Amino acid sequence: MNDFTAEIKQKANELGFEKIGIAEVGPINKEKSNLEDWILRGNHASMDWIDKRKSERGNIYNYFPEAVSIISVGMNYFTGYSQKDLSSKLKFSNYAWGEDYHSVLKTRLRILLEWIEFASVEIKGIVCVDTSPVMEKVWAEKAGIGWQGKHTNLISRDYGSWLFLGEIILNISLKYDKPFTEDLCGSCTACIDECPPGALTDYEIDSNKCISYQTIEYRGEFDESSVDLDSWIYGCDICQEVCPWNKKFSKITQDKSFYPRSKIIENTITDWEKLNEEDFRKLFKGSSVKRTKHTGLKRNINKNL
Repeated sequence: MNDFTAEIKQKANELGFEKIGIAEVGPINKEKSNLEDWILRGNHASMDWIDKRKSERGNIYNYFPEAVSIISVGMNYFTGYSQKDLSSKLKFSNYAWGEDYHSVLKTRLRILLEWIEFASVEIKGIVCVDTSPVMEKVWAEKAGIGWQGKHTNLISRDYGSWLFLGEIILNISLKYDKPFTEDLCGSCTACIDECPPGALTDYEIDSNKCISYQTIEYRGEFDESSVDLDSWIYGCDICQEVCPWNKKFSKITQDKSFYPRSKIIENTITDWEKLNEEDFRKLFKGSSVKRTKHTGLKRNINKNL
């Protein structure tokens, strides 16, 4: 099994996953309790889909009963571009500058799973990205990829937190990696201090105050009491931009899938103001920005004018 594990990791690396770790599936009672408490306090805001599938998130057997091992992967999406490269003051989270990462990760994870399953008809597995009811950061820690920082994102020693995470859950045993148990945030509170609406406390986020939530998941209208979006029209990167691990250890991705579409860089405030539904569909075809829809993006733009 050791040889097969090494072959899996090599194949995953060939598919563009920079970080690969493997964990044994088991109870995550502490994390399950933390999730339930977080939901009970309303920190998930209007994201009812988190609550509806919390039993699967807190117990992976409720999602995939045959689970024995979980392969956790990380794909670096840092392109080297920053908000300073944009032509307008309106800011756009860099995870959404290129292709929809869900599609990119799923496609490659499915190739990996098919390759694994080819080894034996007895092998069964399932591919997961962040739309799946899996506590991906918990399993990434257990697979040795990194630790969950105070901004709640997973941080790795060699890529910072600019990682898309994905998983393959399998019904077979493999050689397991040592869990990542260190907390390397130390006394640093940069992400907490720099979050404009104060959405962060130590290792926890209140989605109600989060700019990313407000600009992507929130479906209502804004009024004078709404969170100040600080010029962000889709998502927010502040907590990652100020993280010392990202400043020191981020590496530029070689994967062109995540590089910014030219109009995101070139659009002026006037261009964003004039964005109609047809322009929206053309610009964001195959992009995760479709989640907020044209009406949501226009709402965000207007809030920042």
